[in-house]
Amino acid sequence: MSAAETTTPAKVPPPRQAPPPPPKDRRPRGQRTSGGALAPWLLLAPCLLILALVMGYPLARLVSLSFQKFGQSQLWGFQPAETVGFDNFAEVLGDGEFWAVVVRTIVFAAGAVVLTMVIGMALALLLQRVSGWLKMLINIVLVASWGMPVIVATTVFKWLFDSDYGVFNALLSKLPGVEMVGHNWFASGPEGLAVIMLLVIWGAVPFVVITLSAGLTQVPKELEEAARLDGAGSWGVFRFVTLPVLKPIIVMLTTLSVIWDMGVFPQVFVMRGGHPEPEFQVLNTYSYDRAFVVNDYGQGSAIALITVLLLLGVVAVYMRQMLKIGEVE
Repeated sequence: MSAAETTTPAKVPPPRQAPPPPPKDRRPRGQRTSGGALAPWLLLAPCLLILALVMGYPLARLVSLSFQKFGQSQLWGFQPAETVGFDNFAEVLGDGEFWAVVVRTIVFAAGAVVLTMVIGMALALLLQRVSGWLKMLINIVLVASWGMPVIVATTVFKWLFDSDYGVFNALLSKLPGVEMVGHNWFASGPEGLAVIMLLVIWGAVPFVVITLSAGLTQVPKELEEAARLDGAGSWGVFRFVTLPVLKPIIVMLTTLSVIWDMGVFPQVFVMRGGHPEPEFQVLNTYSYDRAFVVNDYGQGSAIALITVLLLLGVVAVYMRQMLKIGEVE
């Protein structure tokens, strides 16, 4: 018997069978897609309901009050509320004091936003150059200052700039040729608003620094090294590499800062002892003064609604910028 005859033939594996097709969904097409489209809305329903209760009703009430004559008599039910159409808006927009408050608010917010962003960017860049333990210590200080309640921070600033016992006046008086003992920073509107602006900046800088520091970690080191090899200095690397990467974050932070600083209230209200003078009035305190001091709730609501519309314009600019950034990317 030959070797060829004694060799056992190799077994051929059976052919692989294709898996059975999945069972067909026999439901109508419209019924199949409705469940998937409805699921996100069901998950968002609790949040939307809370927003409607917390923000929707007050906003609707604000709009209705702005078109009514509503004072103490209407508040206590002695007289019914009278619809006056756009009379409240006409009276507010025709008041020169209102436009002075608008200009003051815009200047205040612009100064606070610019200084907040510049100081925040500088501190964020410096944090990238310090050692690990020092960076952690600075972050702890930033978070602690950011988490301090506004009332506490305002009280501290009132003490720092007090005319009789203020630490700031005492420190300035130690400079040669400077005598600031007994100086009242709130005797004039510009100086007092500058102090309040410092308070607002002090509370806003930590958030900007922490956010920009997180954004700086996303800047590619390869691009920075390539820019330096091409002869770019520190300013060139920052302008052509760092800023374009951070642009979405800067736009977001700037928009939030504008909204927060345009709506500043407790800093001004508490710093002036609950009765801001006319030269310290901003839009929110002016609206509060009209509603709860003059007892003209209709005009106060109209001023508040105008403020909301101004802030919606800021949000619209923000959305447009973000859409442009998305198109470029």
